[in-house]
Amino acid sequence: MLDPLNRTSYALCTMKQNAQALYDRLHTKLGDLVPEFELEIKAGLALRINELKEERNAVILGHNYMEPALYHSIPDFTGDSLELCRKAATTDKDIIVFCGVRFMAETAKILNPTKTVLIPLPKAGCSLAESITAADVRMLREKYPGVPVVSYVNTYADVKAESDICCTSGNAAKVVESLQSDRVIFLPDEYLAANVANETGKRIIYPTRTRRPSNNGGVELEYEMIGWHGRCEVHEKFTVADIENVRRRLPDVVVLAHPECSREVVAASDFSGSTSEMARYVREVEAARYLLLTECSMGDNIAVENPNREMVRLCSIRCPHMNEITLEQTLAALEETRYVVDLDEDLRKRALRSVERMIGIG
Repeated sequence: MLDPLNRTSYALCTMKQNAQALYDRLHTKLGDLVPEFELEIKAGLALRINELKEERNAVILGHNYMEPALYHSIPDFTGDSLELCRKAATTDKDIIVFCGVRFMAETAKILNPTKTVLIPLPKAGCSLAESITAADVRMLREKYPGVPVVSYVNTYADVKAESDICCTSGNAAKVVESLQSDRVIFLPDEYLAANVANETGKRIIYPTRTRRPSNNGGVELEYEMIGWHGRCEVHEKFTVADIENVRRRLPDVVVLAHPECSREVVAASDFSGSTSEMARYVREVEAARYLLLTECSMGDNIAVENPNREMVRLCSIRCPHMNEITLEQTLAALEETRYVVDLDEDLRKRALRSVERMIGIG
């Protein structure tokens, strides 16, 4: 049996070995992306986070848009919104740390009312989530009575509570078709709505924020989908000119676009899908090189996981909100149990119905 001094020495030795092993793993994966001195710092932070995670019976969920050093070191699960919702719904851990933006952490709380849900930084928002309010949804319901409301998962809990069902970019068309309704309200991303309307063969309108029905000279417009003027501040920046410029230089490039891009950009691309679907495409479809029109850390993470694939880095845009989530902030969240996500119970229960319906569709 070791005496106290030897136990301390043994623990320090083990800690150094673990830190070295984590650094070596990150260096192998990220050596071309992250400077060596930065990797040393990040490996030390990640080691402490992983130790605290065990001590506090916590699970860490990491969205695909997390920066590579975080993404490849501390999450127990990584993925897109739907995948992480599923993991949040089934975890047996006491604490859920969501490395993502606020609407994601809220969704974890909706699914886990008795667990402590932490977000590393409360100001990590989303231009889409902030483009619509619960009052807007109530206005649309009054304007279009009886029309079911589909809300993108990129919304806050109060909007989910006013909706009939949620969707992700990966299952949006299936959700719309599952309603078997002649008309659907689809909120809030106007580009995703346009792409889903095209996929499902629906005509779409974008109403004003008034309570009067949209009309054309007093005649009701013909439509089957009602959209909204919300956009992702990352994906709205990609253009058809970006694609054309890259194709001129690299004619054999395969272009993958997120469906939050405009209808024109999606039409000019070779493939459109959720972040997980894009990652799967790169893994499974052989091509000379790939251009991903989505958040640039997502592109870095796919490149790290597919070292045999050539990723074109000519269109890189970082989400300023996802960029707020760091290893330092995550460590502080676990150390101090800070930035707890709480929801009014009645609102949570109403939001839960729309989220569970989304998960059920898959």
